[in-house]
Amino acid sequence: MKRLIYLLFSLLSTVAVAQESPDLKFFPPNWWTGMPEENFQLMIHGLRGDWDVELVDDLELTITDQHTVDNPNYLFLDITIPKGYKGDGIPLHFSDGNASFKLIYPLLKRDELPNIHRGINSADLIYLIFPDRFANGDEANDVNFGLTDTRVLRDSLKTRHGGDIKGIRDNLYHFRDLGATALWINPLLTNDQPWESYHGYAATDHYQIDPRFGTLEDYKALVNECHQSGIKVIIDIVFNHVGGNHLLIKDLPSKDWIHIWDEFQRTSYRAPTLMDPYASESDKKIMTDGWFDYHMPDLNQKNELLANFLIQNSIWWIEMTGIDAYRIDTYAYSDAEFMAKWAKTIKKYYPKFNFFGETWVHGTPIQAHFTENNKMNGEFNTELPAVTDFQMYYAINDAISKPQGWTDGMAKLYYTLAKDFVYEDPNRNILFLDNHDLGRYYSMVGEDFEKWKMGMSWLMTTRGIPMIYYGTEILMTGFTDPDAKVRADYPGGWKSDSVNKFTKEGRTELENEAFDFIQTLARFRKKSKAITKGQTMQFVPVDGVYVYFRYTDSETVMVIMNSAEKEMALDMDRYAERITSATTAKNVVTGSQVSLENLKIGSKSSLILQWN
Repeated sequence: MKRLIYLLFSLLSTVAVAQESPDLKFFPPNWWTGMPEENFQLMIHGLRGDWDVELVDDLELTITDQHTVDNPNYLFLDITIPKGYKGDGIPLHFSDGNASFKLIYPLLKRDELPNIHRGINSADLIYLIFPDRFANGDEANDVNFGLTDTRVLRDSLKTRHGGDIKGIRDNLYHFRDLGATALWINPLLTNDQPWESYHGYAATDHYQIDPRFGTLEDYKALVNECHQSGIKVIIDIVFNHVGGNHLLIKDLPSKDWIHIWDEFQRTSYRAPTLMDPYASESDKKIMTDGWFDYHMPDLNQKNELLANFLIQNSIWWIEMTGIDAYRIDTYAYSDAEFMAKWAKTIKKYYPKFNFFGETWVHGTPIQAHFTENNKMNGEFNTELPAVTDFQMYYAINDAISKPQGWTDGMAKLYYTLAKDFVYEDPNRNILFLDNHDLGRYYSMVGEDFEKWKMGMSWLMTTRGIPMIYYGTEILMTGFTDPDAKVRADYPGGWKSDSVNKFTKEGRTELENEAFDFIQTLARFRKKSKAITKGQTMQFVPVDGVYVYFRYTDSETVMVIMNSAEKEMALDMDRYAERITSATTAKNVVTGSQVSLENLKIGSKSSLILQWN
C-alpha cells in the first residue's frame, strides 16, 4: 500500500523549478472521503525548511491551519473534507520562495459496509496469538536485509523465529475447531530494533506491517478470511511508548514529543499513585512519564499534534482492515485525558467497534478506576468499556493453589467477584488464566491436569469474556523467567518440527483430552444464554467448596469447584433458591445425567451442571 501511495505521489507531482521535490513521508499515508468528521490533520516529514502550502484548483477543500514545530523537517496541515466530496485526492502546491512542486495526496472512498466492525462481547471466546511463535507459513519473509536485525534463531527465545501472518491464516481451521470466536494478535507493526524486536511492542513505523510478518494485504486477507469463518479480529495497539528507532524519535518533531529526563528514569509501575488522595506529584510523574525501557521512549500524549497522530492512526487501521476491536497495551501509563478523548473519537466513528485496556494492577478499586462511567472518578469519564481482569486472574490462581482461609483460597475468588459493584458492566472484562507476560497456566498449577480443568471450567463459565493463550489447549508449559518459555513455538508451526500438535494424531492422549475439554466447553457456552447473557449468583465458599450459578428464566448452570484434599458432599438445601424444583441435571462435560440429591464432588476438581 505504501509503495502504491508513494508511486502515486511521484506520478502526480510536477516540479516548477529545476529541482527535485523533497523525499516526503505522509502520516497518515492516505485518508477517506465520507468520514464522520470533516477535519483531519496531515503530518508531512522531509521538507527541510519553511514551506507554504496551498490547495490547487479546488474550491471544496480547505486548509484551515498550518502548524510548524521545533524541527523544520515537519509540517502539519489541518484540512477540511466536506461531506459529499467526490474527489480522489487533495491537490497540494508547496513553495518555499525558491522552489515549488505539486502533488496529490490520495483519498479513498469510505467502505461503509453494514456491521463490518462487530466488537466483542461475553458470547465470545478470544484466542491470543504471539505471531512470531505461532506458525511460519512463509519462510521467504523470515529475514529482511533492509531491517536492522536479520537474525532468525529458533534456539534462542530472545530472537525472531519466523512466525507470520500466513502461519495464522494457514491454521484458521484450528481456531474454528477449538471454538474460538475472536483472535487477539500481539502487535504486527514494524519493529526495526537491533535486538528483541520479535515481541512487537516497540513500533518503529505506525503504518507498516513488519515485513517479517507479511504485508498489509496479507493482514487484510487474514481479517477477511476470519470474518468469513465467523471469527473476529482484535489488534494490539500501544500508545505509551514506541521503539527508539522510530522515525519520529530519531528526528523528533518537538522536544515535548516524548518525556525527557535529565537521566534515564524507568516508570515505577505504581498505578495507585494515579488515584491515591495522598500521592506526591513526583510519584505520579514517575509512574506516567517514566520509560518502560531504554529502547522504548515514553510518548507525551499531552502534545496535541502527537495526540492527533495517534488517534488518526487508530482510525486508519480500523478503516483500512475492517478489524473488530482493539486491545490497548499498558493502558494505565498513558495520559488519562488523551485516552478518554481517543475513546470518544473511536466510539463516534465506529459505534459497533469495541476496545479494552491492559490494567496490570493490584486491587479491584484501582483496576475499576480506569473503566468508564465510574463514580469514583468524579466528573471525569475514562470512556474505557473494559479491562483485562488481573484481579480475577490473581483470585483464580489463589483459589486453586491455596487452602481456603477467611480471605484466601476459594474465598479470594468469592471476595473478588463480590466487588463487581465498582464496574458499570463487569461482563465486558477480559478473563484469562495466562498470557504472553505470565507463566503458562499448566505450569502455574504444577502440571496438575485436574487443577487445570478446574481453572478452565471457571474461565468458561464465570462472567466476562474468556481469553485462551495459544498452546493452553495442548498444555504448553513455561515460566516468564529466566528464559521466557511462555513464548515458545507452537509445535507443528514449522515445517522442520518433528511433531504437529495442530492435528489430533500429533497430540498425546492427555493433550487431546485438554483440547477436547476446551472444545466441549466452548461449544456449550456458545449455545448457553445463561453463560453469555445470564445473571450470576455465588455462595460463600465452605471448606474449600465454591458454588456459583449462571442463569436466565429458562436455563440454569451450576458450577462447583472443590479445592479441598478430599471428596466433599454438598448440602443441596443451601442452594435451594437457585435449584428450585430441579432434581436432575446434565453434566456439561460428559453429557450424562446427574441427580441433584446427595451430590458429591471429588478432590481438586470441578463440576458444571445444566438444566432448563
